[in-house]
Amino acid sequence: METKKFCLTERQMPTQWYNIVADMPNKPLPPLHPATKQPVTKEQMSAIFAEELIDQEMSTERFIDIPEEVQEIYKIWRPSPLVRATGLEKALGTPAKIYFKNESVSPAGSHKPNTAVPQAYYNYKQGIRHLTTETGAGQWGAAIAFAAKHFGLDVQVFMVKVSYEQKPYRRLMMNTWGAECIASPSTITASGRAALERDPDCSGSLGLAISEAVEMALQHPEDTRYCLGSVLNHVILHQTVIGQEAVAQMEMAGAEPDVVIGCFGGGSNFAGLGFPFLRRNLVEGRNIRIVAVEPSSCPKLTRGTFQYVFGDVAGFTPLLPMYTLGHDFQPSDIHAGGLRYHGAGSIVSQLLKDGLVEARSLPQTETLAAGILFAKTEGIIPAPESTHAIGQGGGNAADDPVQPLGQRRDRPLRLRAVPGRGAAGLRAGRRRDRKDGQPVKQDHLTGGTIRDRKGCRPSGGHPFSFPEPSVPGNSVADGDREPLKTAHIRTRNAGYRDPSHKKTMPTRMRMRSTALARRFRSRKSRAPQANETTTEPRRTIDTTEIMASGSRRAMR
Repeated sequence: METKKFCLTERQMPTQWYNIVADMPNKPLPPLHPATKQPVTKEQMSAIFAEELIDQEMSTERFIDIPEEVQEIYKIWRPSPLVRATGLEKALGTPAKIYFKNESVSPAGSHKPNTAVPQAYYNYKQGIRHLTTETGAGQWGAAIAFAAKHFGLDVQVFMVKVSYEQKPYRRLMMNTWGAECIASPSTITASGRAALERDPDCSGSLGLAISEAVEMALQHPEDTRYCLGSVLNHVILHQTVIGQEAVAQMEMAGAEPDVVIGCFGGGSNFAGLGFPFLRRNLVEGRNIRIVAVEPSSCPKLTRGTFQYVFGDVAGFTPLLPMYTLGHDFQPSDIHAGGLRYHGAGSIVSQLLKDGLVEARSLPQTETLAAGILFAKTEGIIPAPESTHAIGQGGGNAADDPVQPLGQRRDRPLRLRAVPGRGAAGLRAGRRRDRKDGQPVKQDHLTGGTIRDRKGCRPSGGHPFSFPEPSVPGNSVADGDREPLKTAHIRTRNAGYRDPSHKKTMPTRMRMRSTALARRFRSRKSRAPQANETTTEPRRTIDTTEIMASGSRRAMR
């Protein structure tokens, strides 16, 4: 029997973080002060970040020691397992070997605590008592709330409004660990009020949430600092424990990946897994492909430009060198809220510019389909962000190792990142809208209405073919897809309609209460005949109407 999981012991856990800057042929450009256009100094950044984090941000040392206090908390979930995705391989019918690094085993359900714990620790060590931060889908917000609780710090989290409404269970996770969660844009900051004045229905963005968090930190410099969950060098540094473990685990498996794939929002998960393998290319002359996969609706790597730009909407941050869509870019309201950031970290941007890493973009339809297949075959419900690494990864040439797995006939070995689980965000897959004045249940995974009783998927077509929130001009790159007009699925929450007395009783209630169901059936009314249907005519909604909120804010 082949080994499914490859696990390290606590004694084998990395004791140092790896800083790829030391091995880069071209060092990343420095952040600039917006007024002077000169590189920012440690003193200028100290009003926002803890001092030791600034030292790490500017460091060129190859390895930096992990404090023992941080290692002790890491041991709660680290080392995380490396898993052979045999079920996925079988479902795809591919000769390729697929491994994934499962970071969803952390208390917060993602890779984010890898940097949240050291950031909370260094702030605590400096005497800081309050932290402010932003979060997209809630993974980072939950992680910093968990970490801050260990050191007795208060946290104020500005959560992008669309995710705040879609993912209430992530908010509950933050609240459980004592954090305050606020929808962004809010009315408690000048940045939030300005955004709401421009657009009262603004769904928010990571750049705007960063502006609000930084603004609050600057108001109380004596005891408050800001924490960031991605993009910056020190964040990427902390995440390299993922890749260092994976290198050792791949050696345990007696294999080396041909390609390492990670989802991409700001760069922390992608870099955390990929940089220790990229080091083998830079130092040992290996030829491992490191591929970032981003959403087609927020394509900073594949369609952005390399330039200096603010890291936030309001312009509180220094000017950062990055591939970007513009700091005021308003991304579509896709489910992968953690990837809705306008730019890429300066280290990843420089590596992409130098051709040392690659980038692909995938539409939401394909990533969600891949995520559901992964859940069915491997038992883990991945976060929408993680499904980008699980998805195809682009590429059409016959010799492209990032080509769809089912179309390959050689035996490439792929290592993919699964940085977070998605169970806490499942509620975002459904919402209630109105059509013709009547409430209609909709399913965002299939993009169609849910029938009242015996729903079934139409024969032919694909259940994940709702229109993709897009950037103008992006449809050709994504391929011409014919979307399904409707899709119907069965659900235990659908209503049961009795045509005789025109009352609807939820299926769940009918299943739980036999007596209540019997009372409904015993009423003096004509019983339906054997050849009569017990469902009302199918109601359909054009899918363009369903995704209107997701496509109305495409890139200008």
